[in-house]
Amino acid sequence: MRNWKVAAVAATVLAMVFAAGCGGKTETKTESKDIKIGGNFEMTGGVAQYGQSAANGVKLAFKEVNAAGGVLGKQINFVIADNKSEPAEAANATTKLISQDKVVAIVGPAASGNVLASIPVASEHKIPLLTPTGTNPKVTVENGKVKDYAFRVCFIDPFQGTIMANFASNDLKAKTAAIYVDSSSDYSKALAQVFEQYFTKNGGKIVAKEAFLQKDQDFKSALTKIKATNPEVVYIPAYYEEVSKIIKQARELGLSVPMLGSDGWDSPKLVEIAGAAALTNTFFTNHYSSQDKDPRVAKFVESYKKEYGQEPDAFAVLGYDGGLMMIDAIKRANSTEPVKIKEALAQIKNLQVVTGILSMDANHDPIKSAVIIEMKEGKQTFRTKVNP
Repeated sequence: MRNWKVAAVAATVLAMVFAAGCGGKTETKTESKDIKIGGNFEMTGGVAQYGQSAANGVKLAFKEVNAAGGVLGKQINFVIADNKSEPAEAANATTKLISQDKVVAIVGPAASGNVLASIPVASEHKIPLLTPTGTNPKVTVENGKVKDYAFRVCFIDPFQGTIMANFASNDLKAKTAAIYVDSSSDYSKALAQVFEQYFTKNGGKIVAKEAFLQKDQDFKSALTKIKATNPEVVYIPAYYEEVSKIIKQARELGLSVPMLGSDGWDSPKLVEIAGAAALTNTFFTNHYSSQDKDPRVAKFVESYKKEYGQEPDAFAVLGYDGGLMMIDAIKRANSTEPVKIKEALAQIKNLQVVTGILSMDANHDPIKSAVIIEMKEGKQTFRTKVNP
């Protein structure tokens, strides 16, 4: 009888151990059902328009892949942290996503300054970071050294600065130009430097250089000085909030020459603040045009409008492309290990995304095209595409 009881107890213990083992495995499967990707974006603050658009693009890409069955049999869980449009907060958001949310990769931030503040944290923890829109060259390469865990979706500032200088010289036939730069922005200063370099190389002359600061409201004094030099074009590489006011005030002063700019102009608020009439005869470099005849562009625009009720800007399409690049990397890595995802991002080749076919170069920058947008009656119109 005692032997029977002992055997029964032993059997019960074994059953409990086995059940516990099975329970542990089931729990592990539950925990690994999804793939956590972080989103570090400017959801509030000075450039919230950019961060929100980019985040919406990423979300749409992940929503579509999840609806199609996910990646590696798992759903992508996109966890967004708000960096409040501030570098210090961007670093904090990166720490939170890695330490608390346990993400395996990060998409964002949107603004170069916030990206630069986030990369050291991501690199220290060996988590790949892919910015959709950080165009500053230092995002991926600094002091001649490629940053192992940093990648981007967009072209870099020297590329768009060169394109606009060539457009001013070759298409607009301008021989003189004025530059109005945001001296509080590395983005703006870098673009101005490249534009000046290539415009003068083309035989042009810079007749005026003026500066402003972010959040300035009155630009008429500097614009009056610029007007007095009779430039044939004015280059304003800055963000839409100040640019829209600058253009409005320039037109009020009778400065009617072409105004040229960069991808930072791309926002519906540009027209809202400047007014459609003031924007006549303005041009800026951008990452895509919704008027591109490529059917992939039309499909994306339709899907984005259906999801968010508005037309996507360049930040939205680059966010979407960033989502596609991350999906592609995880698939090719056949793993959710951050190091393997990083390696797969570096090896992207001939990937079809909305903005074209791209390959990653040795500096972790994509080789891709750019477009020049002309504003007509308050609407963006496709002027030309420039290949690298």
